[in-house]
Amino acid sequence: MQNTTCGCNKSKIFIILVIAALILVPTVMALQKDDVDHQFSVTATGKVTAIPDIANITVGVYTEPQTTAAAAVKDNTEKMNDIIVALKGIDIEKKDITTSNYSLNPIYDWTDKTGRTLNGYEVRQNVTIKIRDLDNIGKAIQVTTEKGANQVGGVSFSIDEPDELKKEAINIAIEKAKTKAKDLSKESGLRIGKLINVYESQVYSPGLQTNRAYAEYDMLSGMGGGIPEPTIEIGEQEVSVEVTLVYEVK
Repeated sequence: MQNTTCGCNKSKIFIILVIAALILVPTVMALQKDDVDHQFSVTATGKVTAIPDIANITVGVYTEPQTTAAAAVKDNTEKMNDIIVALKGIDIEKKDITTSNYSLNPIYDWTDKTGRTLNGYEVRQNVTIKIRDLDNIGKAIQVTTEKGANQVGGVSFSIDEPDELKKEAINIAIEKAKTKAKDLSKESGLRIGKLINVYESQVYSPGLQTNRAYAEYDMLSGMGGGIPEPTIEIGEQEVSVEVTLVYEVK
């Protein structure tokens, strides 16, 4: 009998807890919905433009098929070594020169009569150059092509330390959002209270369009009078930040 009474008591307690939960859950949900209904949010974007201070350029040497792999590697290596020496000669540091691609590949010809036959070996080697003195962009292209580079491309620009620009853009976005909130409040008659939350929902820093194509300089390297220094336009970049302010509604 004692065990039966204990079991009944436990069942009663469980039923009471279930009933309490069924009462409390809708109440909590109603309170949460009420909180959302009494909030007001505005979003604004802050933009700051600046001149980039870093350039990245990819230069490469393509060695056409040679009889042996050793001959192709030797030809390509000699030219690339000369290119790196030339870059250091215009004050580009070793840490800012990075090998971004190196490949040695057999090249085959195919005919119905002979089938597949080896035509030689080709080598492709590319280095990416970070240029901190933007006055050296054209010079870098000039000296590398003079030393045997026959592929130049991937020109892109960036801002080395964008944090201060981001802060400035955030401040602009916040001020614009505050002004928007006041204007909307005035026009709608909505009484807004204290600021209860801030969201930085989007940050992006679009750069200038990168040139993915590679220009062939073989014909230029054979011309008399050397290779002219090209003019590269830097332009501006934009740092943009989107901010959302959430206010309490009175």
